[in-house]
Amino acid sequence: MEHNLRVESAKVGVKMKSRWIAAIAAACALALLIVPLILHTAQLESKATSPDPEAAEPAKKSANLDLVFKDMNGADVRLADYKGKVILLNVWATWCGPCELEIPELVEASTKYKDKGVVVLGLSLDDPAETLRAYAPKKNMNYPLLLWDDKFDDAYGPIVGVPITFFIGRDGVISRRHFGPVTKERIDQEIKALL
Repeated sequence: MEHNLRVESAKVGVKMKSRWIAAIAAACALALLIVPLILHTAQLESKATSPDPEAAEPAKKSANLDLVFKDMNGADVRLADYKGKVILLNVWATWCGPCELEIPELVEASTKYKDKGVVVLGLSLDDPAETLRAYAPKKNMNYPLLLWDDKFDDAYGPIVGVPITFFIGRDGVISRRHFGPVTKERIDQEIKALL
């Protein structure tokens, strides 16, 4: 009987050790994923307060407003309908972690500047309409979500990564392209310069 208790105790000890090892391994793996993201986000925030040509480069060319996209509900959306407004055009994807980080900033900008002649548009790189319709309410996305059209890449590209945000003035000129997640500070800075 005493021998059986020792064997059972040893089995429990091995199971506990295995669980601890698995927990530690999972924590290390999670840290390897999160730490670079935190560092990258901090780097982007510092870039937002100081001009950096790599993070946000002046574009200063006319935006092609002749493009027509389908929104996530199947309706046509013409960029030309927004001529005379400031357009914040964000290229993103639901599977993109940095894109997800910037969504609250875009939602806030849409609400904050809507009555000042600013429109926020989200152009999904490769998500189907069904995915966008399910995703948007979960993130409280209050701005139009458009489906990708290769004509955009021809007119504004090449788009080699997401997220990327285009700031287009009332005159239809692209004033800036921002690579990576856009911060509240960058949005405010760029929009105020265009108003």
